[in-house]
Amino acid sequence: MSDIAILINTAVAVLAAVLLIVRFKVNPVIALIIGSLYLGLSTGLGATKTIETITQGFGDIMVEVGLLVAFGVLMGSILNETGAIRRLVEHLLNTFGPKRLPYSMALAVSTALQTIFLDVLLVIAAPLARRMAPKIGKHGTARIATAMAIAGEVGIVLMVPGVGAVALAGMLEVPLGKMLIFGLLVVVPTVLISVAIMTFFFDRGFWKAQSDEQLLAADEPHQGAGTTNNAGGSGEVQAGTGAAGTASAATTVQTAQRRETHLFLLFLPLLASLLLIAGGALAEILGYEASWIQLVGNPVVALLIGLVGTITVARFTVGQKAIDRGVSKGFKESGQILLLTGVGGSLAATVSTAGLGDIMGQFFSASTVAPLVVVWGIAALLHIAVGSVTLSGITAASLLVPIAPSLGIDPVLIALAAGSGALFMVHVTSNTFWLLQSLFGQTVRGALKTVSVGVSVASIVALGMVMILNIFI
Repeated sequence: MSDIAILINTAVAVLAAVLLIVRFKVNPVIALIIGSLYLGLSTGLGATKTIETITQGFGDIMVEVGLLVAFGVLMGSILNETGAIRRLVEHLLNTFGPKRLPYSMALAVSTALQTIFLDVLLVIAAPLARRMAPKIGKHGTARIATAMAIAGEVGIVLMVPGVGAVALAGMLEVPLGKMLIFGLLVVVPTVLISVAIMTFFFDRGFWKAQSDEQLLAADEPHQGAGTTNNAGGSGEVQAGTGAAGTASAATTVQTAQRRETHLFLLFLPLLASLLLIAGGALAEILGYEASWIQLVGNPVVALLIGLVGTITVARFTVGQKAIDRGVSKGFKESGQILLLTGVGGSLAATVSTAGLGDIMGQFFSASTVAPLVVVWGIAALLHIAVGSVTLSGITAASLLVPIAPSLGIDPVLIALAAGSGALFMVHVTSNTFWLLQSLFGQTVRGALKTVSVGVSVASIVALGMVMILNIFI
């Protein structure tokens, strides 16, 4: 088959999947499988080879990230049962004060809290953050809403153990420890710079309280405030309102018991697992090959240690029933994440087998800058079409897997560029957009400024950080 025919059929497969998701509301898992089937059959792989490629691609990516996603989701779900998130927000407020709350919360949400589903974070943290908005200073609502939007979305696709970041690393065969270290180097400056840029815009008249804010009937959102996940939403495959309500599910006795546990102890297993992963990556870079470091620094073992530690702390904090509740919800919510990641691997395998990598490699110059911009642009266009951060990042990565070796760029930069592009233009097709709009008392116009513009600024800043890293590696 000619190169042009392969390119056309690949474009048709991707556009058909997008159309099925956006226009006909087909679940992305089904839409991507249909796209993979079409691509395999239309490029002459044949029925048997197409099915084998799809199933092998699914299995290969599950080998890479299956346990990582499951352990991370379970850890976050159990951690949520301990009430640690609300206590962390209160601690940040007391430590850094209201005026620095947007920055401190943004850093916490985008890094350490990425095992928690974004809608859970928003529903739990938003009431306190909103009450603090007047104390933050001028345009407090705009600043805190923007900080939460930027931090949540950036963390999901760029910071391990965010589900998008783990999926991108697995698909592009980037060691998770390396993704963690380089993701942190991108996430921290991206969040701080983006929040500062948006604050500058707000102070120059970009925010109009009269038309961008609305009065809320009550301080606390009701349980139904969090929209249920549709996979065409923000793509984070969130826990939904049922999981978000778990913060208030504990009894009064459990709440009192919870307050007796030091906040650092609640987060210690999670932090320890991240340090072990980072330590394993550094040991590999330095050539230190001690077997015990290779064992505990392995991401699967490190997250298992974190999960066991989180369960142990939770048992003494909120009891076995809360753990069982968290595990049940974690298993329930990890299913769709794993399926979405797996079919992304299926599409990647089909694209590679169809021969797209060899063809597209000819269209990229030897420059180490332009390809990253193109990677960013592919993910950005997919996100504008689909409205899903994680889905667009995974789909972009699946198209880039066969091309990556020909670019002459470290795969971690390709993963970060794809994740950065997937952030561009979060808009009304995203469930995160509507959560932020309702929970922070914004009008739709206000949410377009804080969410759509704010996260798009972060997308561009993140690309800049990735290109700076490209100079040194």
